[in-house]
Amino acid sequence: MSETSEPGSGHRSAGGLGDPSGGGPGDPSGGTVTTAVPARLDRLPWSRWHWMIVIGLGTVWILDGLEVTTVGNIASRLSEDGSGLDITSAQITGLAAALYVAGACAGALFFGWLTDRYGRKKLFMVTLAVYLAATAMTALSFDAWWFFLFRFLTGFGIGGEYAAINSAIDELIPSKYRGRVDLIINGSYWLGAVGGSLLSVVALNTAIFPKDLGWRLTFAMGVVLGLVILLVRRHVPESPRWQFIHGRGEHAEELVSSVEREVEREHGRTLPEPGPALTIHQRKSVGFGLIARTVFGTYPKRAVLGLSLFIGQAFLYNAITFGFGAILTTFFDVPSGNTGYYFAVIAAGNFLGPLALGKLFDTLGRRIMISSTYLLSGILLFGTAWLFDRGSLDATTMTACWCAVLFFASAGASSAYLTVSEIFPMETRAMAIAFFYAIGTAAGGISGPLIFADLTESGKVGDTVLAFQLGAGLMCLAGLVAAFLAVRAEQRSLEDIAKPLSAV
Repeated sequence: MSETSEPGSGHRSAGGLGDPSGGGPGDPSGGTVTTAVPARLDRLPWSRWHWMIVIGLGTVWILDGLEVTTVGNIASRLSEDGSGLDITSAQITGLAAALYVAGACAGALFFGWLTDRYGRKKLFMVTLAVYLAATAMTALSFDAWWFFLFRFLTGFGIGGEYAAINSAIDELIPSKYRGRVDLIINGSYWLGAVGGSLLSVVALNTAIFPKDLGWRLTFAMGVVLGLVILLVRRHVPESPRWQFIHGRGEHAEELVSSVEREVEREHGRTLPEPGPALTIHQRKSVGFGLIARTVFGTYPKRAVLGLSLFIGQAFLYNAITFGFGAILTTFFDVPSGNTGYYFAVIAAGNFLGPLALGKLFDTLGRRIMISSTYLLSGILLFGTAWLFDRGSLDATTMTACWCAVLFFASAGASSAYLTVSEIFPMETRAMAIAFFYAIGTAAGGISGPLIFADLTESGKVGDTVLAFQLGAGLMCLAGLVAAFLAVRAEQRSLEDIAKPLSAV
C-alpha cells in the first residue's frame, strides 16, 4: 500500500511518495506511487516559470521557420552559376525538401522513442545539438550530395524536437492554458519564416554578399540563434509527470514544491488545494507493441483523427509554400530577389492565426475550433484556386488570398500537434506525436514537394490550380473528420483525457 497524504495536511504533501511493496521511493522495478503532481501543476496560475518554459522550448520553432523559408527563398540563387554548388532549383524545392522532411519523420520516430524512455529534457537538448551541427555543416556545402545529406540530418534533429518539445510543453503547462500556449508555440515557426524571408532578401543581394557567400551566412545565422536557445533551454526542467511514472517520484515532488513556493511568492497568495491524487504503477519503459495496441486498439477513432489532421495540413502547406517562389516568378514576373518580401507577409498572417484564435481553443473548445479552422482554410483555398484560374489575381492579391487561407490553416495545423499530444496516455505521448507526425508528414511532406514542385513549375495555370485544389480538398476532409471525432480536451487534465497506462 503506497503512502498518501493525511486529510488537511496541505497541498504540498498531497503528492506523498512511497513504495513498501517494491523497493523504496524512486525504484523503477514495479512499485506503486500515489501523487497529486498532475493536479498541482494544473492548478498553478500563470507565472514567470511558465514564461521560461515557453521561451526555452518554443523558440526552436523560430529556427525551423528560418531554416525552411531561407532554403525555399534562396533556391534560385543556389541554382545560379557562381553559387558554389552544382544544383538546380527543382532539386532544392523537390529532392532537398523531400529529404529534409524524410529526415524529420525518421528523427521524430527515433527520438520520440528515446524521449518516452529517457525523458523529455535529455532529448530536447540532444535534438537541438543535432540540428545545430547539421545546419553548420549545410553552410559548408561544397557539392550537391553534401547539401542533400545535411538537409536530411537537419530534418532528423527537427523531427526529434517535435516529439520531445510538444510532450514537455503539454506536461508542464496548466490545463487552463494548454491549448493556446501549444498553438502559439507551434505557430512561432512563422516568426522564423518572416525572419528567413527578410534575411534571404539581404543574402540574395550581390551588392552586399558574393553569390557563393550570402546563402552560407543565412545558415550560419541559424546556428548562432540556436546556440543562444541552447543556453536558455538548460534551465527548463524535466517533466514531473514523466519523473513520477519512471521511478523518480522524489525528484518530481521536489521540483513541483519549489515551483509552488516560487509562484506563491510571485502572486503573494497561497495556492488552492489541488485536485485528487493519482496512483500509478511505476515502470521504466513501454514497448512498441503496447503503444501500438493502445493507439490503434484502445483509441482507434483518435488515431483516425490524428492521421487526418496531419495529412490534411501537410498537403495544404505543401500546395502553397513549396511552389510559392515559382508561382510568383512564373505567373506574376516577380524578381527572384523580391519573393522574400511577399513570403514575409504570408508568414506574418500564419503567426497571427494561432495568436488571435488560440484562446478560443480553450474556451469555445477543441471540436468547433479544429473543424472550423480546417474547413475555412480549405474553402478559402478553393476560392483562391478559382480566382487564379480566371486570371483575376496579381502578385499582391494572390498574397492577400494566401494570407486569409493561412490565417486559419496555421491555427488548424498547430492544433494537430496539440491534439495528438494530449489525447493519448502519458507513457505513449512522445511516440504518439512522433508516429502521427511521421505518417502524416511522410504522406504530405515527402510526396508533396515532389508532386507540387512539378505542378507549380510547369508554367501551366491548370497545374497550379490542381495543386491548390488537392491541398484544399484534403484540408476540408480533415475538418469533417474533426467535426465528428475531435475530443473535448479543453481545460481538462491530461490524465482525465487519457488515463495513464500505469494507473492502478
